[in-house]
Amino acid sequence: MTKTDVKRPAAESAVDGLDGFTHQYADVNGTRIHYVIGGEGPAVVLVHGFPFTWAVWRELMPLLASRGYTVLAPDLRGMGASDPAETETFAKVNVAEDIRHIVKGLELGPINLVGMDVGGMVAYAYASRHPGEVRRLVLSETLIPGFGLEEMMNPATGGAWTFGFHAQVDLATFLTQGKEEAFLSPYYRLTSVRPDAETFGATHYLPYFTGPLGIRGGFQHYSSMIEDGKANRADFTAKLSMPVLALNGDQGYFPEQLLAGAQQIAEHLESDVIPDASHAYGFDNPVATAERFDRFFGQVTRGEGGVTLREQGPVAG
Repeated sequence: MTKTDVKRPAAESAVDGLDGFTHQYADVNGTRIHYVIGGEGPAVVLVHGFPFTWAVWRELMPLLASRGYTVLAPDLRGMGASDPAETETFAKVNVAEDIRHIVKGLELGPINLVGMDVGGMVAYAYASRHPGEVRRLVLSETLIPGFGLEEMMNPATGGAWTFGFHAQVDLATFLTQGKEEAFLSPYYRLTSVRPDAETFGATHYLPYFTGPLGIRGGFQHYSSMIEDGKANRADFTAKLSMPVLALNGDQGYFPEQLLAGAQQIAEHLESDVIPDASHAYGFDNPVATAERFDRFFGQVTRGEGGVTLREQGPVAG
């Protein structure tokens, strides 16, 4: 089953321009997931959204590694160099299991988990179903199914039309296949403050969304969102006990809606913005993002004995 003509990176190969990082693959949960990993220390797992790949974190990852973290960035199923998958497997709880299997196989937990956009929905599914395995959670540039997403899916009340269009997987694929560059390039420009965003997207993201199953893999993540919300509501018994950071770029999307949703699901919550940044905040301002993550995750103390975590004080409510 061919997704795209782009050449996928070889397993265990070095990542160009990222010293100490390698491409890896894992056969987990009925699919094959590509991920990039490097660094040493407590684990930070970075989960991208659509229409991106792991590379939206590319400039952030070495900064986190230099601060004493193992950094893992997977490609979500159906996107990037991960395998395509069937429609019914895109429930966020199932997509979260892809990543969880990798984390457990590498014995990385408990993890610091970051999700942006669709990846934030996956991250919430992971943390809410396995709270003991997630040390701290960042929900960024996202909306939470069951806790605010549905309202923003309705264009009649000020929501975004893209949710409904993307969720019509067959129709959306039919209308955009062969026109992926024209359809996706404006996203890269509109979700970043950097002048090179469209060029970066054409190099690092777009090739993986072309071909017979390319863009379809992104749309499939939208097809389950209504059911994701129902499942999150049905499974909700108590607020998350781990600290949660609701994060946006200062020129990003839906900050008020994300915060309102996070207040419903998190016992210990703080919120912040990354300056000079839009939706792709880790790409726009990786230095500020690395610093903010380091503070939230507990920071590291470096000495002769190696790297250890230094816990923060109480998290603001």
